[in-house]
Amino acid sequence: MSDRTGIFAGDDPFDIARAWLDEARASEPNDPNAIALASVDADGLPDVRMVLLKDIDGQGMDGSFVFFTNYDSAKGRQIEASGKAAFVMHWKSLHRQIRVRGTVTREDGPQADAYYDSRALQSRLGAWASRQSQPLDARSTLVADVAKAGLRHGPRPARPPFWGGYRIVPSQMEFWADGAFRLHDRFRWTRDADAGWAVERLSP
Repeated sequence: MSDRTGIFAGDDPFDIARAWLDEARASEPNDPNAIALASVDADGLPDVRMVLLKDIDGQGMDGSFVFFTNYDSAKGRQIEASGKAAFVMHWKSLHRQIRVRGTVTREDGPQADAYYDSRALQSRLGAWASRQSQPLDARSTLVADVAKAGLRHGPRPARPPFWGGYRIVPSQMEFWADGAFRLHDRFRWTRDADAGWAVERLSP
């Protein structure tokens, strides 16, 4: 597309996403890799929450986005049921956002182990102790459960079997940048299994 230049230029949407995230790391005051992750429950009611994107993996038709969580959490149960999710990553400092929709699979192998091991010890023990999304009678109960997990699992706890990664493989990606007088620039990339990625400009 002739007018897809500047920050929108490139033949691979994952390269563009990495470039934008790298820019945001220099300008966003907190968590430039934060995403608003959306899923749906058994009644089809949308649910959304902030999580941290931990990897933009691969390129072209093999690219994906990876985050980590408790598989028994509300988002984990919803994703397991539907196999689909969406997210938006917005950077106020850059006046840009990326929207992603796609299918989801578990990332439950060495990559999940490596990320778990890279976390602070208290975070690793917290993953064992927290029954994420379940009712909790008091914070003191959670603190006590973390202490018990420390005694049980020691200073090098293994990754819990109920905790790991999810990999979102996009069917669509949209790159958006703020424009004067709300005449924003939007480009949607759509995956075609036979033809690869197709790109079209959208009206603001």
